[in-house]
Amino acid sequence: MAKVYKKTSGNGSLCLYLGKRDFVDHVESVDVVDGVLKIDPSGLNGRKVWVQLACAFRYGKEDLDVIGVSFRKDIWVKRIQLYPPAASNPPSTPMQDALLKKAGDQGHPFTFQIPINLPCSVSLQPAPEDAGKACGVDYEVKAYIANEADSLDEKVDKKDTCRLIIRKIQYAPDKQAAGPKADINKQFINADKPMHLEASMEKELYYHGDPISVKVKVNNETSKVVKKVKITIDQITDVVLYSADKYNKCVLNEEFGDQIDANSTFEKEYSLTPLLANNKEKLGLALDGRLKDEDTNLASSTIVRPDMNKDMQGIMVSYKIKVSLVMGGGLLGSLTSSDVVAELPLVLMSPKPADV
Repeated sequence: MAKVYKKTSGNGSLCLYLGKRDFVDHVESVDVVDGVLKIDPSGLNGRKVWVQLACAFRYGKEDLDVIGVSFRKDIWVKRIQLYPPAASNPPSTPMQDALLKKAGDQGHPFTFQIPINLPCSVSLQPAPEDAGKACGVDYEVKAYIANEADSLDEKVDKKDTCRLIIRKIQYAPDKQAAGPKADINKQFINADKPMHLEASMEKELYYHGDPISVKVKVNNETSKVVKKVKITIDQITDVVLYSADKYNKCVLNEEFGDQIDANSTFEKEYSLTPLLANNKEKLGLALDGRLKDEDTNLASSTIVRPDMNKDMQGIMVSYKIKVSLVMGGGLLGSLTSSDVVAELPLVLMSPKPADV
């Protein structure tokens, strides 16, 4: 085990150990969250110790909570009483065996199974001046000392808790769908024949940071001239937990000075690379969940099973590519020279590491 993630409570009675902080959603199953909590009974004063895993949707900063209104909604919470032990624990995993060597005799293993219908970790890009946790979906392992597991009448002191943020992530599937294709015939008011635009991709799924190839074919049977080709990539973020808000953010906008004359054909392949580095100032852009100042990337596309309840997903992310043929003004202006537009779906994800 290369690295151990460790967090100690303020009073020193609890110490949380995890062997990793990224847990993979394989669509049909999710990695087990297995860790160890070191407990010093001398600091409990007759109270109990719980460990919980919570998936929550955060839609406001904690420092905005000035009137007792919570800006965090728990999507799913699971609690386990570790001390005194309330139930027999399942056999320890190899990860827990390694962590128990570090925790010593006071170590108590715990295991959580994340349901397959929960969302992946996603954060919304804050403004540069914003501090604190970003809005989005996150997962947190928390150990705490209290008399009851979850009582509104009992306030758990901050020094009696320790917590670690983890991520639920998805990697690109092994099987990939065929590349998408869009055919558009645009009939203009003052033209006998249409303009035909075909946009296609060799594959639908691309890895973050890799160039995306878009092939454009045009058969211009009109007397009009295409002044340039514009290609944009939009990120569509559906916040489905409340009122199904939808946000559309352009993450790439490139124009190419390729002129397509009247009564001519055209064919060209364009290469595009959408990067977070070029979108750092866009407030509300969806990003893959981050772990404390760690660099991340544009949010991965959400992959769900056909029978999954989408209302449980919190935030769903998708992408589309838009190819536009930008027309000249013409005698009647934009009325007769509107752009010709084709759209293609795009899936952006991270490749699956060799050890997954």
